[in-house]
Amino acid sequence: MPELPEVEVVRAGLEPAVTGALVASVDVLDERALTRHAGTAAHFEAELTGRRIDAAVRRGKFLWMPLGSDDAIVTHLGMSGQMLLRLPGAPAERHERVRIELEHPEHGPLSVVFADQRTFGSLALDELVDTPDAAAGGRGSVLPRVPTQVAHIARDPLDPAFDDARFRARLGRTSSGIKRVLLDQTVASGIGNIYADESLWAARIHPETAASDLPTRSVNRLLAEVRAVLEKALAEGGTSFDAQYVNVNGQAGYFAHSLNAYGRTGQPCARCGRPIVRVSFMNRSSHFCPRCQRVR
Repeated sequence: MPELPEVEVVRAGLEPAVTGALVASVDVLDERALTRHAGTAAHFEAELTGRRIDAAVRRGKFLWMPLGSDDAIVTHLGMSGQMLLRLPGAPAERHERVRIELEHPEHGPLSVVFADQRTFGSLALDELVDTPDAAAGGRGSVLPRVPTQVAHIARDPLDPAFDDARFRARLGRTSSGIKRVLLDQTVASGIGNIYADESLWAARIHPETAASDLPTRSVNRLLAEVRAVLEKALAEGGTSFDAQYVNVNGQAGYFAHSLNAYGRTGQPCARCGRPIVRVSFMNRSSHFCPRCQRVR
């Protein structure tokens, strides 16, 4: 599933194309793309047509495009969702589910295509609510509002309003393994399996170490490494293992070449040379160095 860097790459690509654009028309080709929308496909099309998009915003793995201060188009990419920018009249994309035609005051007509092979992603029209801390809802907007579908998601570690002290306190209250906590989107959003493994490797912390056993200095180091890993992945366009994780122009990221732990089973650790191991974890896998990342 796309994590923060992959979704941020999409948001940044959408931002100049959709900000200030008028929705000229909407064509829902597959209603499965509206599983999180409260109404019908006809309702979705009618409610969006004629509206103006204010921005492209992200929190964690969620994207939304505010339509004023009351509601927004919310996008979740799921396992294989893509938001693609195309010229008007461009041929249909493979697995195309929804096409939104825009009229931009500077760039002219443009199409936003939502394509999704596995149909786990979705678009929805959702109400905006105030953020509890009165800070901006997410990256890409100063509006202190967030869609109801995203309101339960914590801020991500790259968000200026992320509360380090609150994060440390939350870890101190839980005996769950630190990787499980990192994947909890109500604690810190945007971190998935790939970047949890990479951050824990960088911080020299075993994924099964109880969060409450980590001293403050270790938590601070982990937060610093999480941010460093996410920033590096952003600079490299995210991690693409197949053609599904792409930016708005259909281009893949190349952070996969910079991975130190994830997917490197049996390969030598970049620090000590001992083989990276893989163990089962929550129906997925954890990758770590048994020498550099010892269980406390």
